[in-house]
Amino acid sequence: MSKMEVKTSLLDNMIGVGDMVLLEPLTEDSFIDNLRKRFDHNEIYTYIGSVVISMNPYKHLSIYTADKVEEYRNRNFYELSPHIYALADMAYRSLRDQDKDQCILITGESGAGKTEASKLVMSYVAAVCGKGQEVNKVKEQLLQSNPVLEAFGNAKTVRNDNSSRFGKYMDIEFDFKGDPIGGVISNYLLEKSRVVKQPRGERNFHVFYQLLSGASEDTLKKLKLDRDFSKYNYLSLDSATVNGLDDAANFRTVRNAMQIVGFMEDEVLSVLELVAAVLKLGNIEFKPESRVNGFDESRVKDKNDLKEMCELLGIEQAVLERAFSFRTVEAKLEKVSTTLNVAQAYYARDALAKNLYSRLFSWLVNRINESIKAQTKTRKKVMGVLDIYGFEIFEDNSFEQFIINYCNEKLQQIFIELTLREEQEEYVREGIEWTNIEYFNNAIICDLIENNQNGILAMLDEECLRPGTVTDDTFLDKLNTICAEHQHFESRQSKNSKFLTDHSLPHNCFRIQHYAGKVLYRVEGFVDKNNDLLYRDLSQAMYKANHSLMKLLFPEGNPAKVNLKRPPTAGFQFRASVGTLMRNLQTKNPNYIRCIKPNDKKAAHIFTDSLVCHQARYLGLMENVRVRRAGYAFRQAYEPCLERYKMLCKQTWPHWRGPAREGVEVLLTDLQVAPEEYSYGRSKIFIRNPRTLFFLEEKRRQCLEDLATLIQKIYRGWKCRTHFLLLKKSQVVVAAWYRRYAQQKKYQKIKSATVVMQSFIRGWKARKILRELKYQKRCKEAVTTIAAYWHGTQVRREYRKFFRANAGRKIYEFTVQRIMQKYFLGLKNTMPSMSPIDKTWPVRPYQFLEGAHTELRRIFHLWRCKKYRGQFTAEKKAIYEEKLEASEIFKDKKALYPSSVSQPFKGDYLEINKNPKYQKLNSVVEEKILLADVVNKINRANGKGAPRIFVLTKNSFVLADQKTGQVKSSVPLPDVCSVSVSTQTDGFFALKLKEGTAAAAKGDFLLSSDHLIEIITKLHRTGVNRDQFNIDISDEFLVQFKQDKVCVKFIQAGPKNGSSAACKRKNNRLLEVCVPSP
Repeated sequence: MSKMEVKTSLLDNMIGVGDMVLLEPLTEDSFIDNLRKRFDHNEIYTYIGSVVISMNPYKHLSIYTADKVEEYRNRNFYELSPHIYALADMAYRSLRDQDKDQCILITGESGAGKTEASKLVMSYVAAVCGKGQEVNKVKEQLLQSNPVLEAFGNAKTVRNDNSSRFGKYMDIEFDFKGDPIGGVISNYLLEKSRVVKQPRGERNFHVFYQLLSGASEDTLKKLKLDRDFSKYNYLSLDSATVNGLDDAANFRTVRNAMQIVGFMEDEVLSVLELVAAVLKLGNIEFKPESRVNGFDESRVKDKNDLKEMCELLGIEQAVLERAFSFRTVEAKLEKVSTTLNVAQAYYARDALAKNLYSRLFSWLVNRINESIKAQTKTRKKVMGVLDIYGFEIFEDNSFEQFIINYCNEKLQQIFIELTLREEQEEYVREGIEWTNIEYFNNAIICDLIENNQNGILAMLDEECLRPGTVTDDTFLDKLNTICAEHQHFESRQSKNSKFLTDHSLPHNCFRIQHYAGKVLYRVEGFVDKNNDLLYRDLSQAMYKANHSLMKLLFPEGNPAKVNLKRPPTAGFQFRASVGTLMRNLQTKNPNYIRCIKPNDKKAAHIFTDSLVCHQARYLGLMENVRVRRAGYAFRQAYEPCLERYKMLCKQTWPHWRGPAREGVEVLLTDLQVAPEEYSYGRSKIFIRNPRTLFFLEEKRRQCLEDLATLIQKIYRGWKCRTHFLLLKKSQVVVAAWYRRYAQQKKYQKIKSATVVMQSFIRGWKARKILRELKYQKRCKEAVTTIAAYWHGTQVRREYRKFFRANAGRKIYEFTVQRIMQKYFLGLKNTMPSMSPIDKTWPVRPYQFLEGAHTELRRIFHLWRCKKYRGQFTAEKKAIYEEKLEASEIFKDKKALYPSSVSQPFKGDYLEINKNPKYQKLNSVVEEKILLADVVNKINRANGKGAPRIFVLTKNSFVLADQKTGQVKSSVPLPDVCSVSVSTQTDGFFALKLKEGTAAAAKGDFLLSSDHLIEIITKLHRTGVNRDQFNIDISDEFLVQFKQDKVCVKFIQAGPKNGSSAACKRKNNRLLEVCVPSP
């Protein structure tokens, strides 16, 4: 069996008693002690038959995982330890397999965990039912309806941070396969008074705080709201924030849930607008204003909130303002308009706020029903989940507690009836004789409240409809008159009161003896809360609103459908709803979850006996146990009963071959159990007293101990025997391996000796053969040597004369040939590098090789140069040609030349085409620029230089201003006849122009540049006729300045005069250039 298939029982490893029906002795103290013992061990679920008691642990428990769902899936209710999943599984399987509609009734006081229990039931059903895209969509919508209803219907109270302030009944509809196809939600008695007023330590419905905390700034701006809670009168400030509740995150969850359920974006915005309108409504305040007739009339103090509310709802401000100041009463054909004082105006405002919110909540429920309703019209199976208030007993109990407790009386009545009916049906089904069970029937209390003639609700409705002055005191007087003789009704004036002199029963109160105990009700507010009146003027004002929902929420405001009939009271509506609910529940198979909270501190690990006892009383848990125990306390099918106890009888152990019932009969007979303690049904054994069951359990425990001892003995024997056989087998294996090893060693030894002997014999044979072969070889060599000597002698005798005549010449030729061969081989290994400037060459070894040696050196150098030139690109070749031409012009003539050899000729140093600064100059020079550089133009007057841009093209050179780029001079190259430079390291040069040309009018140009060698070389290469272009290299030359000729003289000065050449004017005919010595 796998881990999930291991079967356990409710009775296995039981902490306390898992089923209260088996509790012995059954007293209130033992009942509470059993709950405490299980609660201390985190066992929060306990059974009363098929009823589940759920304790709120106030902490997270890891008992709701997917593994737990699988563990309880398709299991018998009593097969595993108590759990809410067991009840949910039993209900779901009954619905799916037996076509029985189910209902799960969850009751308990606020904070006991009812809402969480309903979520767990729904999540379990969603997990175990079918899968599929459509089914998953329905399941998701059913589950996501909870966050929406919780936001609008739950609030923080002193007992519970997420208390449901409404009753909810959900019918989940399934198809014939057991897959969910839809649902219907009904809501009961929303606590709408909380909208306008909250008790200390509590707060309004969650949605108000979630909206202000989680909405975006744009949304709040649209709704005309502010995040500050203190700005809204309807929101209590002492509990505005709750530990553990993230209102902003919950708001996002609610928005997402509304989208999943099927709300459109405009519908969501409309709902939020109504929520904002309720907040704005609470900020409207009134002031009195005296009229001529002496009556006070109410007026709105600050109309800003009224204006914003009207803008949200699309109502004319004047219409709503009048509805707060006047009330129109219609009687047949007459209309009477009366003014409202300040108190009445505040009443009207709060009544409008309560009605607006409660009707919005009802619309939300209906809208959710439209989304989740089943689309098919075929017959459906239904599982109802009822999450409704538990019995409430406060210090101050009013109309709401009265209505809630009436509902719980009805639930208790149907619980007793259905439980007894279920017991009776099971007895009849199993063929067991039914005995009447005595129990307290609370029908008399229900009749006291709901009787159509003399019931409390009927009298309250009659008092509300009665003309004249109607107050809570007149209602109490009527109760004292009519209900005075009722045994479950008490007041100070009633004859049934036993405490006529006891001041603990005030004059304005009455007491009802409920099934869960006596509850004292204060009549103050009963009439107003039952009337729940909303003035017709306000209804009509709301109907006139342009808002998309207002006409749906206030249909009675339609002027075309004015109904003068008084609307039904709150008590009448609730009684009708409860009647419908009871009829619905009676058609279904009931399943009960009773929720209990262990303490009022909402803390884990605290169990308050008095609080738990109080809840156990008003939930009627002891009464429930007594009803279940009135007949047979325990029943079980024959198969699991025999399987559990078969080891107690030798005839049934270990296997019983016959029917299970006969096996149980043999078992109980063998154990000598008294016949009156049990009865045989058709499929179950019924045990009357829990002591009998505990007797069987004790016998089983002892037998299991004996069986465990026997199993241990057999296991130990088997283990020792197995160990011995293993040792024996191991010894045989070890011995076999050792013998194998010994034989292998012996074999290896013999083999090694044999190999040695074989090697010695083979060596001796090989040496013998070797000696014979050597002898034969020596014989052959001796014969060959003798023959060679003999043949040599013969040849020498034959050719002796010939050898003596030609020996000298042959020897000479051979020697020369060997020397040349050696020379060439040596030259091959000592060749110099491939660099053309490498001057090295191997030394000549012999004098007679001088000519060949020199010619080979020349040929190698030419070949090496050719190889080197072959590596040049066209651009590099041009550069070297320029460098070569510069060498021809300046080498050994100009001292500046050696320093320019290593500097590459760049040409365009200013990058005129790329530099936007010279855009103007670039547009003037249309030809390709060969050189562009900054030069100094020497002034004749003072010898100082002015910077100019020198641009050389193929046909001309241009001088332009360095800063502006404006062309100063443009000279065609054919007009240049010669260039004069000095022999020293300066950069001065003179461009001399041909006489008679247009450019020569201003005279020659005396310039200075750092790139003199490159400029003159390019001028020389670019000139039209190189033969006519002269380059004069001298330290003294003449320069034509307009009409005068000036001598430029270069002298060498000491290092102290600076690092650069300087030009000075000596007189009108002489310019002296001082060049620093190197």
